Amino acid sequence: MRVFGASDASLPLAKDYAFWMFVAALANLPAQSMNCAARAESSVKISSIAVITGALLNVVLDPVFMFDWGLGMGVEGASLATTISQFVTFFILAWFYLSGRSVIKLRLRSFHPSWKLIKTVTVIGIPTAVIQICLSVASSLTNIAAVPLPDADNIIAAYGVVQRLVLIGCYVVMGFMQGYQPVASFAFGARDEDRFHQSVRFALKASLLLTVLVAVVYILLSRPLILLFNQNPVIVDYGRWLLVSQVALYPAFGLCYMMTITYQTIGASGYGLFLSTIRQGLFYVPFILTLPKLFGVTGIYFSQPAADILTILVCMLSIGSMKRISSASMRGTPKGADEL
Repeated sequence: MRVFGASDASLPLAKDYAFWMFVAALANLPAQSMNCAARAESSVKISSIAVITGALLNVVLDPVFMFDWGLGMGVEGASLATTISQFVTFFILAWFYLSGRSVIKLRLRSFHPSWKLIKTVTVIGIPTAVIQICLSVASSLTNIAAVPLPDADNIIAAYGVVQRLVLIGCYVVMGFMQGYQPVASFAFGARDEDRFHQSVRFALKASLLLTVLVAVVYILLSRPLILLFNQNPVIVDYGRWLLVSQVALYPAFGLCYMMTITYQTIGASGYGLFLSTIRQGLFYVPFILTLPKLFGVTGIYFSQPAADILTILVCMLSIGSMKRISSASMRGTPKGADEL
């Protein structure tokens, strides 16, 4: 917990919350796999039912477990509520597959792993995993950067609220991209160049539109949104400016994620991996390690916009290469990502 930026004041709360989150991982990881498989076989209904049921149950159980009029468990209660909800989602999806209602059948005799299959799945999935890891690392480094600052506990508390709000926007974009990738993959595999580029243009415009809308809403409603989670005026003030700084150039996330997915789709997984590291990794990390030391909390405010500017530049410069590689591959003269 210390490595991830927990202070003396927040460490006991972090430990209480983390225990049940580790337990929840036992259900969350297989549930994520089954959920992706359900969407892949067009069983969108059961996927939605499982996720929405878990989310609604979490909303209901949170206050019951947290507040004194219920079980009074505080932060630990919120974590336990999430864990129970994750297991409910897992059991719904497990029932779907084990009952024989799915197109994909789970049979031990059908399990024939091969190195080629494992390698293909891993290479395709690594960039998305790296994005998630970079988000976690960036969050931890931001907490660490805030520790030496005056009023560190309030800054860290405000940043925790902001991260939850920002992740909502991330999930919106990621959900859209999960719908885009199969369409683009099908067109690319069928060598339908026109349809592929049409889907890319649509995804590019839609991701930018979604992120702009999220940014506008968060900037205009920054104070009321923070107040939903915390009424401490100091935390609200820090949170307001942290939220604005995190989403000021939020389209960078949509553009970078869309380009990462597209490079994965066309087989240029190496460059897709590179793109997955730039926004919250290669660019953000140097800024968050240096700017707060020079400018205090203002340095934290400016770290994300600075990283986003560089991210947008790299992604814009990568569009031409993506078009050339994809077109060459679909015309039967595939080129590797190493040519970038």
